[in-house]
Amino acid sequence: MELIRTYFPDREVKRGAVLEWERRRARAVLRKLGVHPIGDDLATLHAQLLERKLQLGPDGLRQRLRGELAISDVFAGVMARLSRGRCRVCTIDLLAHRGRADRFLSWFERAARSHDDATMLSATPDHYLLRTSEGDVMEIIETTGGSPVASRFFVDPADRVSLQTPEDASFPLRFAGVARTKSGRSIGGVCHQFRDEGEGFRARLTIEFPALMPAAMIRGHQWHLASEFSNWVLGYLNSDMV
Repeated sequence: MELIRTYFPDREVKRGAVLEWERRRARAVLRKLGVHPIGDDLATLHAQLLERKLQLGPDGLRQRLRGELAISDVFAGVMARLSRGRCRVCTIDLLAHRGRADRFLSWFERAARSHDDATMLSATPDHYLLRTSEGDVMEIIETTGGSPVASRFFVDPADRVSLQTPEDASFPLRFAGVARTKSGRSIGGVCHQFRDEGEGFRARLTIEFPALMPAAMIRGHQWHLASEFSNWVLGYLNSDMV
């Protein structure tokens, strides 16, 4: 039995397929950051990526991605305005066969608040910055789904005013918040819900995009969610917080 099982809305996805997606993205992101990929071994590619991201640091990554961030900020704003508050959701389920949901969330929050860049950036190749600052607002720079460019947005767990995903009473724990640009424009949202299940826990992971966002980006972001949360769950299961 696999330690983590991944379910897209229409099928179960094997761990090997998620790892193959990570391998392709790792090679692409290394080239984006000016590094020639060495081989195809995923552990080696991950190590190269983390070394390069830590070498550049938050300011260096923002500077290197500044053109992409400017493009995505305009695109996201246009999509949000034209969508007129309507959303399109990207959702998957992860089932971990060990651990507890509340302990996983505590582990994740500790990593974000302590600026544990190694943990936050290595979860998936498309992460460039995930840090929680004063007021628990998380700044995120990542390549979202199938987008060709990185984007920057902020999620405040206290701000749920425009979220449209209903809270499921069978999932008592959640991390949720509206996603906003630096100027404050709402461009979507996060509604991740968690519950204990059997000897482990289930995560129902949902991202709200503007309704006019292309379907290919929604499908691409399913792989992003599967990658990042699988690796975070494994990090938690290998920690002292299980």
